[in-house]
Amino acid sequence: MAGKPPATDPVQDAPEVGEPQHSAVGLPAITHALRISQQQMGVRRTALTLLRVNQKNGFDCPGCAWPEGDQRHTAEFCENGAKAVAEEATLRRVTPEFFAAHSVADLAGRSGYWLGQQGRLTQPMYLAEGADHYTPIPWERAFDILGEELTGLGSPDEAVFYTSGRTSNEAAFLFQLFAREFGTNNLPDCSNMCHESSGSALTETIGVGKGSVLLEDLYKADLIIIAGQNPGTNHPRMLTALEKAKAGGTKIISVNPLPEAGLERFKNPQTPRGLAGGGTALTDLFLQVRIGGDQALFRALNRRILETEGAVDDDFIREHTHGYEAFAETARADDDWNETLRATGLTREEIENALGMILDSRRTIVCWAMGLTQHKHSVPTIREVVNFLLLRGNIGRPGAGVCPVRGHSNVQGDRTMGIFERPNDAFLDALEKEFGFAPPREHGFDVVRAIRALRDGQAKVFFAMGGNFVSATPDTDVTEAAVRRARLTVHVSTKLNRSHTITGARALILPTLGRTERDLQDSGEQFVTVEDSMGMVHASRGRLEPAGPHLLSETAIIARMARRVLGDRSRTPWDTFEKDYASIRDRIARVIPGFEDFNTKVARPGGFTLPHAPRDDRRFPTTTGKANFTAAPVEYPTTPEGRLLLQTLRSHDQYNTTIYGLDDRYRGIKNGRRVILVHPDDARQLGFADGDYTDIVSEWTDGSERRAPGFRVVHYPTARGCAAAYYPETNVLVPLDHTADTSNTPASKSVVIRLEPPQQS
Repeated sequence: MAGKPPATDPVQDAPEVGEPQHSAVGLPAITHALRISQQQMGVRRTALTLLRVNQKNGFDCPGCAWPEGDQRHTAEFCENGAKAVAEEATLRRVTPEFFAAHSVADLAGRSGYWLGQQGRLTQPMYLAEGADHYTPIPWERAFDILGEELTGLGSPDEAVFYTSGRTSNEAAFLFQLFAREFGTNNLPDCSNMCHESSGSALTETIGVGKGSVLLEDLYKADLIIIAGQNPGTNHPRMLTALEKAKAGGTKIISVNPLPEAGLERFKNPQTPRGLAGGGTALTDLFLQVRIGGDQALFRALNRRILETEGAVDDDFIREHTHGYEAFAETARADDDWNETLRATGLTREEIENALGMILDSRRTIVCWAMGLTQHKHSVPTIREVVNFLLLRGNIGRPGAGVCPVRGHSNVQGDRTMGIFERPNDAFLDALEKEFGFAPPREHGFDVVRAIRALRDGQAKVFFAMGGNFVSATPDTDVTEAAVRRARLTVHVSTKLNRSHTITGARALILPTLGRTERDLQDSGEQFVTVEDSMGMVHASRGRLEPAGPHLLSETAIIARMARRVLGDRSRTPWDTFEKDYASIRDRIARVIPGFEDFNTKVARPGGFTLPHAPRDDRRFPTTTGKANFTAAPVEYPTTPEGRLLLQTLRSHDQYNTTIYGLDDRYRGIKNGRRVILVHPDDARQLGFADGDYTDIVSEWTDGSERRAPGFRVVHYPTARGCAAAYYPETNVLVPLDHTADTSNTPASKSVVIRLEPPQQS
């Protein structure tokens, strides 16, 4: 039997702190996953649902985008995947009576954890101007409100259409099609806040803004470097792939400011050794780099590769690359070891040990995540990673390449479908040819620019296809004030979150089907498709009955909105698209390269792989026609005396902004999230003992005070001069204008802070 949601917010004033763990998963992960699943779904529903996760005839996990191999386990899910499924397939319901009992102000004072625990949204809800409670309305009235506001704008560019990475390919394609028929490229998405830096760097250097490896490449690699990533929490099924690679002789170097249990040792719960034995040691060399020191590290390695006779793949460079001489000259000139050690926080011996492993490897893969992408100099850092791989010909051959590990389950697919504020002309030309309208060519707002537009009154309607915008974005106070200036805010959601409580003058909550649920339209039962982190596209079929009779699919919501807003001026067959998703895939096949014969290919069990020119035939569709070396000065963040460099991160009991619980098991934190992890020597120098409380204050060039009060100091083995704390609680510290060059991604991994005694309230 499923448990009831919490009636009150749990007290988080005194988190308990123990020793961090040195291995991940094992029996505790199974126990925790099943406990949460049974609390949300009950025993029978748990068994029926979890056994369909990531199966070829089942549904794609709504959590991370890690791919599945051709051979699937019976239990093809991880602990955090089970939590994500349980929260969506929960038996708990948020009804109109709930909203009658709780004002918007009351809900705004609750934690994200409490809001998410209340259950599934069941009816469209409307907050009228001046009202203090949401009230239920019919779908037709909801679309009328949308039509009133959108058609009443002075310009289509006064609307912002945001997308979360959970949205299916079919819904994403329709969403961008509607926005562009409406007349705007204001299509920010969650990629703007995570791997935008990866896409920017890779598009410039190899011509494709995606990773170049498949799952099988990990098993063929001699060396895998994992930089700025914590797969034990954020992509747990990756650990199984790493274990298999280790069994084949692969070496692993981990580069991170924090030691992470999942990369130390993996206890595979699908094997006797993982359940009852010691598991598998994964990392052969741990480089505890200072926050933001990765570019300096890879530049130092590149310089040493250039200095080593026979280490450079001259034939590959001559045939397939451009800009080598300028890069080599710049790299050779960066020969100040003291500067390298200062930037990285490493010793020369550690870097030399890494170099030895690199030179012993013929096939090398570099994996990374937010630890590389959320700094001011993230794009040059990732370009330097590409330089590193190009030097030894490690792109375009088995067992080698770039591997940016995406977060949300279809975030990469949404971008492939055209969710992008800066579309290229080829995509817009194809859209125009297929649908017979002239798409706008002027670039739109990304996430940061959308917040500025809302703040400055340039944007008046905010429409979110999924996600939790105000909790995912930086500079919380600024963002919330900006959103409140909107005329209308709209959220298509499965569950309650903080963004529903921070509203414009009017607000709509539109409840939608989840991945786990059956999608029945007039032409019959439908399926949707997703693209994983390695460019595999496959079907996802829900099997559960919808959480309520009033839910619409994302696709149906977009189609009905389009009919109401665009009216007779649109020749697009929105009604057909709503009834039959295969008709959407037919159009995708004619617009987006790689999706030719889409319906036939996706009908195959396991789906199909999208083409990738650098991987498939060492063809690089860049401006030069070759893979581009780049030469940029080395950058790294510095801090004044008495300050620390903060990175925001997830706990083990959360996925993105969804908080499943209040523990961070692998880091030894229990019953609380307001903690800051600081090296013991740094904390003592600043006058803070373990267990003291502090206010965290960030420092930025605008002179504004950004304060996160009441955090427990935890002495923790992070890199010297560095600190870590959980988001979204610390998003308030990240200045809106502190962004990565080129990509404009918020620099949430390198925030200068000071610790102050708590202010008395």
